[in-house]
Amino acid sequence: MAKKIGRFEDFIAWQKARKLTSEIYKVTNRGLFSRDFGLKDQIRRAAVSSMSNLAEGFERGRPGEFHQFLSIAKGSCAELRTQLYVALDVGYLEPPQFEDLMNQATEVGQILGGLRVSVEKRRDANI
Repeated sequence: MAKKIGRFEDFIAWQKARKLTSEIYKVTNRGLFSRDFGLKDQIRRAAVSSMSNLAEGFERGRPGEFHQFLSIAKGSCAELRTQLYVALDVGYLEPPQFEDLMNQATEVGQILGGLRVSVEKRRDANI
């Protein structure tokens, strides 16, 4: 039997999203990236949105709402990946840095997707 999660901070998806968000803040504080206020703000918002929506959905305490917020979190993760491509294409990120951040973002998205499926099954079982 799986361990019951009592706090949103216990979710691996949230922990990894937190790490990714920290990395995004660091990289957007450097060089030309730090002066591109539009992209910098957008990519930061997308990163924060992934972890925030997981937390908010969990705290609402209802599987249906949690599922909805996980969908939003996963969408924000996809938005973040898109913005990473922009940052690479305009020269704000070097390829190795891009690959590392993209791998992290992809992993977070996959974990969120798996969590969403699990919550969906639990939600549907309660209908």
